[in-house]
Parts: sequence; structure tokens; C-alpha cells
Amino acid sequence: MKTYLNFQSRFLATVLAMLFVAGCGTSVGDYREWLRRADRIAGELELDQARKPQEVLAFYGVKSGDKVADLWAGRGYYTTILSEVVGPGGLVYTQNPNSRDEINQRWKAPKFANVRVADGPFDKLPLPQDGSLDFVLIHLNYHDVDPAMRGTMNKSILGALKRGGTYGVVDHSAKDGTGNEASKTLHRIDKAQVIKEVSAAGFTLGKEGDMLRVPGDPRDFNVNKERNKDDRFVLAFQKP
Repeated sequence: MKTYLNFQSRFLATVLAMLFVAGCGTSVGDYREWLRRADRIAGELELDQARKPQEVLAFYGVKSGDKVADLWAGRGYYTTILSEVVGPGGLVYTQNPNSRDEINQRWKAPKFANVRVADGPFDKLPLPQDGSLDFVLIHLNYHDVDPAMRGTMNKSILGALKRGGTYGVVDHSAKDGTGNEASKTLHRIDKAQVIKEVSAAGFTLGKEGDMLRVPGDPRDFNVNKERNKDDRFVLAFQKP
């Protein structure tokens, strides 16, 4: 019965995500086309199979004209895709905790005229606090943020988002009940810990996607040593 109910819950979440995207006039096919057109660098394409960006962004309902932020963006895997999705009428803030010139040079190209660099520490997140953003994403790095900074970070994200705006957290699953214990050793975090911390900042959990689930993952290995074999949770929080 429990397995059946879990299946029902996952199926319902998938259907709701599809209906939401359809309501926006955007299809998964649109995301595949945006993905194809995005100006990407060597190594990024190889990550698509495990990260499934077209399914993830369809789940979150990101669309043309949106104002969004990509936190701890690294070399810009999602920044490049989001830039293509939101288009010239949208805006992408790309943030890393430490500014890196070799990365930020990339965003000076005319192709990325809608990208703004917003580097800075998570307890002083340089995002506008005027409630103007539609979507904020932190992808596979929430666990790396200093737990002492997460409360301030989440409050800042709340201030940056519009009412009804979405805060997306995608990360590597730790064993249930382990909280932050595996964050530094295995680079994983307990999903319940993320929900607890983000909810404490004033968000509500809207839905959860299962497109990156790996049911057979024992959740006991370092994801940096055995890449793309781990279970990942996809959470969509809403600003009330």
C-alpha cells in the first residue's frame, strides 16, 4: 500500500507539473529547443543525461521573459540554459560565492546580454530585495552552503522573489534522518533538513519532482568520487 501511495504521489506531481507548463503555453519540447540553441562549452553537454535540464525546467515552469537567479552557478551550466529560456525580455543573475574572472568573462559576450553577475557570500547575497524575481535555483550546492549562512540566504531569496515565485532546490540525497551530517563527507544532504530550513524562512513546499530519482542508491558514497549514480531530490518552494 505504501509503495502504491508513493507511486500515486509521484504520478500526481508529474501530472501537475505538466499541467502547469501547459498553462504557461510552454512544452517540454520548447525546453529541448532552448537547450539545443544555448551557447554551451565543452563538458556541459555530457552532463545533460544525468541532470535532465529540460525536464527540471519544465517542472519549475520557467518561461520567456522571466527574471531568475542561478546560485552557486559554477562555470554556468544552468546560467547559459536559463539565458536562452528567458530570452532578451528576461534577466538572469548568476552568482558564485567568490568572483572568478575566467568565468565572468563568458557573460560579457553579446549572446549573454541578459546575464548579470551577482557574486558575493551567501550571508550577503547580492540579489535585489524588491520582490521582482520569478525563479531562483540552487543546483547541487545547497549542501555546500555553510549552515550558519543558510537562514540569511533563504530570507534574502524570499525577499528577492515575487509572491508566488519559485525557489528551486536540487541536491544529492543523504540517508533519511541524517540532517547535515553527510554534507562535507559525502556531499549529500537529508531532504527533510532542506525542507525544514527553507520553510523556516517563510516558504511553503509546493511540489517535488522525481525525474532525478535513483531508487537503488544506498546513499552511502561520496558523489564527487562516483559521479552521476546518486539519487537527487527536486524541490519547488513557493513564496506565499
